[in-house]
Amino acid sequence: MKMVTQTIKEEVTEIFNYLHANPEVSWKEEETTTFLTEFLERNNAKVRLFKDCTGVIGEIGEGSPVVAVRADIDALWQEVGETFQANHSCGHDAHMAIAAGVLLTLQKRSDLPKGTVRFIFQPAEEKGSGALKMVEEGVIDDVDYLYGVHLRPDNELADGLASPAILHGAARFLLGKIKGDDAHGARPHLGNNAIEIGSSLVNMVNGIHLNPMDTYSVKMTSFHAGGESANIIPGSATFSIDLRAQKNETMAQLVSKVEAITASLENYYGVSISLETGANIAAAESNEEAIGFLRQAITQVVGEDNLCPPIVTTGGDDFHFYTIKKPTLKAAMLGLGCGLTPGLHHPQMTFNKDALFAGIQILAETVEQTLKEGSPVEGNN
Repeated sequence: MKMVTQTIKEEVTEIFNYLHANPEVSWKEEETTTFLTEFLERNNAKVRLFKDCTGVIGEIGEGSPVVAVRADIDALWQEVGETFQANHSCGHDAHMAIAAGVLLTLQKRSDLPKGTVRFIFQPAEEKGSGALKMVEEGVIDDVDYLYGVHLRPDNELADGLASPAILHGAARFLLGKIKGDDAHGARPHLGNNAIEIGSSLVNMVNGIHLNPMDTYSVKMTSFHAGGESANIIPGSATFSIDLRAQKNETMAQLVSKVEAITASLENYYGVSISLETGANIAAAESNEEAIGFLRQAITQVVGEDNLCPPIVTTGGDDFHFYTIKKPTLKAAMLGLGCGLTPGLHHPQMTFNKDALFAGIQILAETVEQTLKEGSPVEGNN
């Protein structure tokens, strides 16, 4: 096992501290992109920027196989104390620092096997659309293997433990509008009561039943109708529905059911009900070979006693769109235990910074082993 040197530790710590202190929200990661670009250029990586979005690609080596490491770069917008601000409470600052550390580590290995290592510093994961933009830009067209990393909360994975896969579920947010006619409170027959329509929608959504062996949920999370006048029956309303499923196939069934329900309510009440997708996150489509390389590296770095099974979680990550859009891509995401409390997306989230270096070692070993033993996807090269 090759250790992370003290020089790399110092540089990675500086990188993390800068990124943590300078968070930027989705699609506005301009300074973050500039900082990462300068880091990549300083370390002799081939750099690619994008004309119409943030994010940057760095590449070392040449030839096949092509192994990619993806790190998300955006922060959340949330109330911290009494101030709303950008905040790295999901660990993306750590993910970037780990990816940077992997590059620094691999650059120092004179015996690195032949192949290309591509670092994808991806914007807008929190919006669920950054990975799709990277796919559109062609950054994985020739990639054979893709690895990611995500810090895990302490109640899911204790400090010092690691998992070779995070099996995220699918998530989708539907934003709806009911459009009908207002009516006087004394003449309800002349309009449409959007509140009653909303009540019917809640009851019908709660009555959705799919295969009980599949994990899923669907629930209304907001509903707004009416104003200050108590004698006006509101004909219009807005609402949102949150859908979750452990499988992409189950999510497709849920969406179909909700669309059928709104269509039937439109017909019954004589109103217009529109739906649009506010966010859409795919469930994990991991690859056993990629998981195997991660498992082997975890065992080498932290020992078999600290290797945990793949994590099944209802949370989501747009990392999985890469494999949805390119089914031949072999991908897996490292789950890194780091003493993270109180939890992801908590404004005061904190974790053990020493875990950064375990993550760097694990991913560096994974990439090196993949370069040595991995097989290029047919047609990529």
